[in-house]
Order: sequence, then C-alpha cells, then structure tokens
Amino acid sequence: MFTYIPVANMFWYSVTSWDGLSPSKEFVGLDNYVEIFTRPELFGVLKVSIYYIGASVVQIVLALYFATILSFNTRLRNVFKGVIFFPYLINGVAIGMIFLFFFQPGGTLDSALGAVGLGGLQQQWLGNPDVVNYSLAGTSIWRYLGLNFVLFLGAIQSIPAHLYEAAELDGAGRWAQFRYIIMPGIRPVVGLSFILAISGSLSVFEIPFIMTGGANESETFVIQTVNMAFKYYKFGLASAMAVVLLVIILLVTWLQRRVAPDEKVTLS
Repeated sequence: MFTYIPVANMFWYSVTSWDGLSPSKEFVGLDNYVEIFTRPELFGVLKVSIYYIGASVVQIVLALYFATILSFNTRLRNVFKGVIFFPYLINGVAIGMIFLFFFQPGGTLDSALGAVGLGGLQQQWLGNPDVVNYSLAGTSIWRYLGLNFVLFLGAIQSIPAHLYEAAELDGAGRWAQFRYIIMPGIRPVVGLSFILAISGSLSVFEIPFIMTGGANESETFVIQTVNMAFKYYKFGLASAMAVVLLVIILLVTWLQRRVAPDEKVTLS
C-alpha cells in the first residue's frame, strides 16, 4: 500500500501530462522521457552530483580512519565516538540553518579565517557558483560522517580479538593489522557504504534545498524534480524524472556489484 502502489502510480504518471490537479490524465507515451534527455537543463544538473560523490569518498576515508583509530585503546575514545556520531542525530533542517550562519559573509568561517590571518580567502561561500557546491558537499561530509563511522566501528569490533593478539606476537604493526586483518574483515561493509554513498550523492536534496534552494548552480536533480512537480505543476514530467533517477541508481548499484562483488570473509 505504501510502497508498491505509489511506485506503480509514479510509472503511470510518467507517461501522462498530468498537472497534479486535473481529474483526467492524458496519455503521452514516452514524450516526458524524450524531453528529459533532449533538454540539457533537465538532465545536465546531474553533474552537481559529482561534488557529492567526491565528498562521499572523503567521508568514507575519514570514517574508516577514525573507526580504526578508536577501535583500539585510545584516551577519551568514547568522547570522540560521541563527537563524531552526534551530527548524524541532528535534524537536517537545523544543520542547514547552522551552516547558513557558518558560511554567510562575516559569519563563523570568515571570522575564523580572519583570526588566523587568512582574511584574503574570505568570499561568498554560498553565492559564488565556483565555490557553493564545495561548501554544500563539505556540509554533507560533516553530517553523514557519523553514519559510516558507526558502521565501520561495529564491523571492526566484530573481528575476533585473538587475530590482533596473534598479529602482535608476529610483530605486525598497526598498518599491517589494518591491511591484512581489518580491511579484509570489513570489506562487505565498505562495499555497502560505497553503494549508499553513490545512491545518496545522486539523490541529494535536503542540504542544498535548505541552504541555497538550488541557486547559483547548486540545483540537484531531486530539487529540480520537486520544483517541476510542485512549482510548475508538471507532475507527469516530474514522475518521469523520478523514474530516470531510480533507474540510474539501480544501474550504478548493479555496476558496483559487478565490479566489486560481495565476497565471503573468512578470518581465522
């Protein structure tokens, strides 16, 4: 009722010219899909996802680093765990508002740069089209780092402790333990994180919608889809855009599975 019927309706709407209000829905076949691929301004906004894909890679690397460090005996490690995971618990709207003040002219970031003698770097962080997507992607790193961190930490802590003890007896350092014990042991979780990261990067909505509304070349495919439906009342075209995005995410996931298939991990 809440999953399959709405999805089926979305496919039906995508082949109509429905405006979201009219009781009748005129069938137009594949016209909406043709329009998506022939209008560069519709399909071209997917290039913004490249910034978020890059940010996702940075996020996964940082999460893996912190999870590895804090899985060993480290001073105040429970405090650091809470600090890293806490942003993920904050509502996305609140995060958007916080970083609006952080990036605004004369705001927290500009003040910090001025305090350390880097005032020359101050600029319109959300108003400059050359910089805005880096700012938004950086905000996403801060917010979602905690999710990957917890996934990696749980996977690392599930590795039998006697493997570390045996490695230490053999003279293996932390890097060797990470390379030959931790990475092979958590490879399925890393693969899952990459799938979630890519699909999330393609469907970014919350942060850019709240902070810029898609202005200054920061509009994502999902923001454009929402505007098409609720601002321009082209529900048929918006539904076709949603179908295209769904197909792209499924295709990317399938390719990832083909390139890096899940392997059964055996540690002994």
